[in-house]
Amino acid sequence: MKLKIPIVNENDNIIGYKYREDILPTDIYRVTALWITNSGGDVLITQRSFNKSHDPGKWHPAVSGTVEQGETYDGNIIKEAEEELGIKGVEFKLGPKVKRGGKHIHFTQWYLCIMDKPISYFKIQPSEVADIKWMPLKSLVNDVKENPDKYVVSAPQWIKQFTS
Repeated sequence: MKLKIPIVNENDNIIGYKYREDILPTDIYRVTALWITNSGGDVLITQRSFNKSHDPGKWHPAVSGTVEQGETYDGNIIKEAEEELGIKGVEFKLGPKVKRGGKHIHFTQWYLCIMDKPISYFKIQPSEVADIKWMPLKSLVNDVKENPDKYVVSAPQWIKQFTS
């Protein structure tokens, strides 16, 4: 069953629902994202599946997903973390909520988590994630600057958000 996506106004209040393919460039929707670090300061990043309609093959934060009809931000991040990386039973700390513009306009509710797990702990869903890696924060910052085309367009913003 195909679910609709909540469309929201400038105050993040739901004003309607649309199927993903019917969302207009002026519509605002909701997204969740999870920033995972380990106690050594490395950041977990994932490469989007090459079959994704938005940013195929680009690197982005550990988990992200579009909130669907009937979901809350909290429920969506729990679902996405389990679907994309097999993370279960972990509490996420509520992070900032930011509005992003550009090609896709959305509110992103960030969540934060510290996990000291090897890459083998994570069980990626190939339809969502092509690759996963821990990256030292300094290396990530430099790589986003030197190779921006490898990352989702919002990468400089989330790097700045979590490094300043």
